[in-house]
Amino acid sequence: MTAIPSVTLNNGVVMPQLGFGVFQVPDEETTAAVAGALEAGYRSIDTAAVYGNERGVGKALDSSGLPREDLFITTKLWNDDQGRDKALAAFDSSLEKLGLDYVDLYLIHWPTPARDLYVETYKVLEEVLASGRARAIGVSNFRVADLKRLRESTGVTPAVNQIELHPGFQQSELRAFHAEHGVATEAWSPLAQGAVLKDQPIVKIAGTHGVSPAQVVLRWHLQSGNIVIPKSVTPERIRQNLDVFGFELSDAEVSLIAGLDRGLRTGPNPDTLN
Repeated sequence: MTAIPSVTLNNGVVMPQLGFGVFQVPDEETTAAVAGALEAGYRSIDTAAVYGNERGVGKALDSSGLPREDLFITTKLWNDDQGRDKALAAFDSSLEKLGLDYVDLYLIHWPTPARDLYVETYKVLEEVLASGRARAIGVSNFRVADLKRLRESTGVTPAVNQIELHPGFQQSELRAFHAEHGVATEAWSPLAQGAVLKDQPIVKIAGTHGVSPAQVVLRWHLQSGNIVIPKSVTPERIRQNLDVFGFELSDAEVSLIAGLDRGLRTGPNPDTLN
């Protein structure tokens, strides 16, 4: 089985650098997809309350026969559940659906600035962390200003900020802030929903190495230090997305990909999603 590299988070928890995402996978299809991913060698699974497939993930985990300590499970708190009481209830609900006693990483899904509840909500995550029901806590889609406010208002720096990140939208300023303050960068939509796979530099690099454009982009993420969670329900692609350790991009190739940054956002803007 492929040895997946890991990232040590700011509280010492070790997280696989390459995981499996289940965004937009219907619950009834999730169990088979996650089971296939676990069989292929993935050990990190990323879901969220709003995806509506935590039960499907839980069924796959339960039937896998894998020791709990070998798995790394992430889920996220949805926007409607921000605020102390709702957040506590939502966390309990996620654990129940997953069939777990704890998660490895729990994230606030969006800052939802107009609600102005994320500081209160993050303090709930700190309680969950202290109780041992989450091994690490963090955020998703938070901006530099949001992260600064959390640092000033709470006691625990987020272990992870999961953000839209791919060659077309490289988020250099935010990644630099993460690096300075010990926040791990995790990429969602790592392939830009396929939008960057026809970019000529990526196609050319793929030809040079005899791999697919998707494998080139995933390799770029890994060499950039990003945690990455590609999603697929196709068994061949699930395996292919894991097969990115037999080649390495040169500095020149990494520079070519750096030149593809063009503000290509494929998902919502955290400035306006509330």
